Amino acid sequence: MTPAGTWSRRLARVAASAALVVGMFATTAAASSGDGTQVDGLTGFTQGNVAVDGGTVHYVKGGSGPALLLLHGWPQTWEMWRDVMPELARKHTVIALDLPGLGTSSIPSAGYDKVTTAQRVRQAVRALGHTKVGIIGHDLGVLVAYPWARDYPGEVSRLAVIESPLSGFGLEDLYGVSFHFRFNSSPAPIPERIMDTEDVPTYLGMIFDFSYRKDAIDRPTFYAAYASPARRTAGYEYYRAMAGDAANNQANASKRLTIPVAAIGGQHSFGPGVAASFSQVADDVRTVVAPDAGHFVPEENPAFLTGCALLFFGPSGATPGPGLGDCAP
Repeated sequence: MTPAGTWSRRLARVAASAALVVGMFATTAAASSGDGTQVDGLTGFTQGNVAVDGGTVHYVKGGSGPALLLLHGWPQTWEMWRDVMPELARKHTVIALDLPGLGTSSIPSAGYDKVTTAQRVRQAVRALGHTKVGIIGHDLGVLVAYPWARDYPGEVSRLAVIESPLSGFGLEDLYGVSFHFRFNSSPAPIPERIMDTEDVPTYLGMIFDFSYRKDAIDRPTFYAAYASPARRTAGYEYYRAMAGDAANNQANASKRLTIPVAAIGGQHSFGPGVAASFSQVADDVRTVVAPDAGHFVPEENPAFLTGCALLFFGPSGATPGPGLGDCAP
């Protein structure tokens, strides 16, 4: 269950986001946050922007200890991690980023393939003073985390991947499950001409209905985040790059991951399918099924994900709590 305090924060965010949605037809881009400013509703976290190739990346950072990077999926932003960040920050320096082009990060003119994106994210993390991180990726964030761990193996300590197989190793098998894969990857300007701002809640609402706990997603926040046509195009570009990502992953599959990988699938979604994909490119894959969750595990069952992450990214020899045995380091 979500704590009452979390629900209060969520209701406050929904109210604020609803105001944005009312005016989103005139919205062209979200405003960037200033460096070092406090984050509303997240005590101890600050936010800012760092320069990377092609623009700037927005970050939210808090806590202390080993660095733990959180990479969001589509159609979301760093906000998807709000319910897990405070607890993770008790043991880690938690860094949540907006992927380039999304949230309030600047919009690159090119470079939406996941190797280039991983390099930009890596630059952002290094600019924040960290040269080694653990990474938790969800959905699109999984596809970005993998090439970083593969191409810079000494820089990623452990990897947790949530609810996405890899391009070239199973993701394509899902294209028939939802039309959004083909739609988003269609050449410009096909989706841009079809999808108007007023259609955003309907379209993204369909995506969020892949959840098991449909009330757990802070939908107005993400509707507002994709109210800008430029942000929607950035999202499409990530999908348009997936064929090239698949070719790159297959060409580099011999660079097998040797770090521990926690492959997390929702009980009511991919389940063990994430582990089946990563077992083709990694040597130490733990199959984790998140109970009472669909695609959006961090929001649908934040208590499970927090417990699993603290165990998996924690010291060896820790005793797993109930239901967390597969998350043991």
